[in-house]
Amino acid sequence: MPAMLRHWPRILITFVPVVLMLVYVGATTRRPMIDGLDLAIYDWRLRLTLPERFDPRIVIVDIDDTSLQAVGQWPWSREKLARMTTELMERQQAAVLGFDMVFAEEDRSSGLAALRELAKGPLRDQPSLQAELDRLAPSLDNDGGFARAMQGHRVALGFYLTQSDAPLTKGRLPPPVLPPTALPAGVGIYTTHWNGFGGNVETLANAAAGAGFINAVISARSDGLLRAAPLLAYYEGAEGQNGYYESLSLAMFRLAAGYDTLSPVLANAPGNMAPPVEALMLRKPNAPPMRVPLSLRTSLLVPFIGTGGAQAGNFRYIPAVDVLSGALPPGELKDKIVLMGTTAPGLQDLRATPVSASFPGVEVHANVISALLDRRFIIVPDYVPGYEVVVLALVGVMLAVGLSLLPALQATLFFGAVGAAVVGLNTWLFKAHGLMLPMGSALILMVVAFVLNIGWGYFVESSKRRGLAKLFGTYVPPQLVEKMLEEPERYSMRAESKELTALFCDLRGFTRLSEGLAPLELQGFLNDIFSRLTEIISWHGGTVDKYMGDSVMAFWGAPVDNPQHASHAVRAALEMKASMEALCDSNRASGLPEVSVGIGLNTGLMSVGDMGSALRRSYTVIGDAVNLASRLEGVSSVYGVAIVASEATASAASEYAWQELDLVCVKGRQQAVTIFTPLGLRDKLQPVDAEMLERWRAILSGYRAQQAAQVKPLLDDLLAQDAKKVLYRLYAERLASMTSHPFDPEWDGATRFESK
Repeated sequence: MPAMLRHWPRILITFVPVVLMLVYVGATTRRPMIDGLDLAIYDWRLRLTLPERFDPRIVIVDIDDTSLQAVGQWPWSREKLARMTTELMERQQAAVLGFDMVFAEEDRSSGLAALRELAKGPLRDQPSLQAELDRLAPSLDNDGGFARAMQGHRVALGFYLTQSDAPLTKGRLPPPVLPPTALPAGVGIYTTHWNGFGGNVETLANAAAGAGFINAVISARSDGLLRAAPLLAYYEGAEGQNGYYESLSLAMFRLAAGYDTLSPVLANAPGNMAPPVEALMLRKPNAPPMRVPLSLRTSLLVPFIGTGGAQAGNFRYIPAVDVLSGALPPGELKDKIVLMGTTAPGLQDLRATPVSASFPGVEVHANVISALLDRRFIIVPDYVPGYEVVVLALVGVMLAVGLSLLPALQATLFFGAVGAAVVGLNTWLFKAHGLMLPMGSALILMVVAFVLNIGWGYFVESSKRRGLAKLFGTYVPPQLVEKMLEEPERYSMRAESKELTALFCDLRGFTRLSEGLAPLELQGFLNDIFSRLTEIISWHGGTVDKYMGDSVMAFWGAPVDNPQHASHAVRAALEMKASMEALCDSNRASGLPEVSVGIGLNTGLMSVGDMGSALRRSYTVIGDAVNLASRLEGVSSVYGVAIVASEATASAASEYAWQELDLVCVKGRQQAVTIFTPLGLRDKLQPVDAEMLERWRAILSGYRAQQAAQVKPLLDDLLAQDAKKVLYRLYAERLASMTSHPFDPEWDGATRFESK
């Protein structure tokens, strides 16, 4: 929660497009950009999930270029079509035959019409000619022969509907499948409306078992792609013909499956709005009804099973010439649903669809019939508006919080994960359940939210980061600066009181060194030493406070919190000591001056922040605890050790073994403090050192009890082992002095220093 409060401006910025998108989606019905994107996503999703399978139940008899070259140009005589119908329905025993074409004109290729004109005109006085004509008429009547071939079989013909200011009608329409009153007033706005038609000649229309319109309704968008096939259309024309007509695909399916009636299912609509037709219910005797879900304008979104054409192999294509010539073995097409159409480019029955730019129109019917047979539908559920709002709200909340709280790389990965989840869920629902759900608004929202966050991060937070890096970069380790830049709002130059560990390091022998070197040599030597020490401080997470002549000051625990600040400071001090000892060995071998260090450490409450004057300021620490660290560095040479730490530091860094040095009152401080020097990690302490510490504790205890005679033998043993150790010689002198003075009951065991 605190992190969210710190980031509330950025979270609020992200919520702005969320609210705007929710209002836009909920208040508008025309959304060109969003709807266009949803259509593009639908097309991509359709191609991605194409099953690319073969449906053996449906066969296409193709009037292709090969057939046109063999038989002749289109249209062919009805005599040939009659022979093909007989071949397919009787010899091949097909279940249903559908013609994806219209026979609006009588067939005059036999010459029967011309003979009848002669019989009515110049030769009307020739009774023998009239009798012969009556005898030959049936054999010359190609339409009649075609009609007789269809009779008794399940054959469906196509017709087309038109819309114009001057309606044109031609041929004959079949009876409508639903009367005008089948739908309540106003519902008709959800179907396509037509006022003209091109039907079949009456002889053929009467002989066919069914008929359906073959109109292709392209997308309402400007891309011109055929995505849906209308199953119902409304024709408003001559009295008795008004009503709802079915498509050729639906007519053929009903013939094949035996569904003899259909009825509309209306969706719920708010207020006084006319309810759309959400489904068709197909019925037949002694069987449960079949529900066919519809989308916009009583159409069926075509669930294509492939990219179309004979080469795709989704349906069997048979050249029409092979049927006409009887080249197929008898019964090869038994119980198949046969569509007769054309893929010849010159006959212009190719459609642009989401899966192919040149998709055979006849195969659109085949895909619809295949979907009806499998009951495999693409459904636009009535809860789409609610779904869209819920997705927008969820995505908006996730992005507002995630993008605002996470660092740039993690935020980008989070954005990608949310996008993948939205796309993946949507695609899975489409593939597994046939649900067409909107995704465009969510993707647009995601991009806008991401861009806003990136912009905010670049223009607002980057300036904070640059300021932070400028403030701290010169004395805070780079790794800590990087951590600070992850949450710049957490860090500032404002002073605060924190428990920290301060370190003072002074170069011993610097005065002697400065007298023996030229200024440039001294500068180079000093810079090399400070570089070594600063690198160690930075490596262990310390902040360099300042350089003071031959001294360096650092602290741990700010500006970045570090619960182990004391341990890290001690580790750095030990490495600084080791580094200087190695440098001394090298200088000794090279004849260069030797330099050592004295280090003081203290842990306690300090004030840290930006301090100074209007002309010059710095990020520093001040306080009594800081002064104590400086004083401890000053007394390190008295005890002959490189590092002196307070009891507070020793307690905080308990993983180290400590040798107590003394109880001291430093200059400017009345309260005594116990001081220690680190020997190394406790778990790596050698047995001989552990034994030494036990003896040393006994020596200190006896010394403070003013029992010089009792502890002198113990100290003599230690001196015998290391006679050069300054600490042992110091206490030997103190014990010697103690034996020459009487017992002082007022002495508290502390050593008082009057100088720094």
